[in-house]
Amino acid sequence: MKIQLIRNATLVVQYAGKKFLIDPFLGEKGIYPPFPNSLRQDQNNPLVGLPTSVDNIISNLDAVVVTHLHLDHWDDTAKEVLPKDIKMFVQNEEDATEVGNAGFQNVGVLQENSAFGDIQLVKTKGEHGRGEILQLAGHVCGVVFKHPSEKTLYIAGDTVWYEGVQEAIERHKPEIIVVNGGDNQFLQGGSLVMGKEDIYNVYNAAPNAKIISVHMEAVNHWTLSREELRSFTTEKGISSNVLVPSDGESYTF
Repeated sequence: MKIQLIRNATLVVQYAGKKFLIDPFLGEKGIYPPFPNSLRQDQNNPLVGLPTSVDNIISNLDAVVVTHLHLDHWDDTAKEVLPKDIKMFVQNEEDATEVGNAGFQNVGVLQENSAFGDIQLVKTKGEHGRGEILQLAGHVCGVVFKHPSEKTLYIAGDTVWYEGVQEAIERHKPEIIVVNGGDNQFLQGGSLVMGKEDIYNVYNAAPNAKIISVHMEAVNHWTLSREELRSFTTEKGISSNVLVPSDGESYTF
């Protein structure tokens, strides 16, 4: 497989001969207002541009996975540029209705036993924060990719570390794990996605896996920088296990 970080949580995943786009956030730098009640209110989103052209990102695309419909995972540009007949996978019927209302005609809801050709796609649980903020953040999911010719890939989505992530790791034994690790948060309510201690918990649950931390430094409410995470992984002696890509960087497994 080949995994390329585009920006934020947007990934291009080439897996068992198919090209998947994950959580497309494709707008030009600065075209959306900052997320309110959080840091960097003077900076519009996205904070950075795309590392490659939209045409390059969506060319020869086979399917799209949208883990939830927050702006930084599914934006107006994605709705405009993606082919309306492309296979879309979403987390629930509510999201399917909304994506269908945007003109997409081939929308499927991820299940425990979804498939795309001979690739198995397994929906996993996530919690987009802890405590009261969960009510505001709404439902999210992750997805596990499985195929006989590939390593098992777990894309955790917008979740903090909690028992649902541990259960997914124990059940599926992924060899590659992508976590959303910018420790994004509002001024109140705590982490919405993983911080460095959450990522360390993922490592402890899957010490033989390669962990890729994305969702970093791209929207205004981030609090964990790539530099800080890299320093932390060096200090813990896990830098060979936890990869912190720059936008546009890719890995082959």
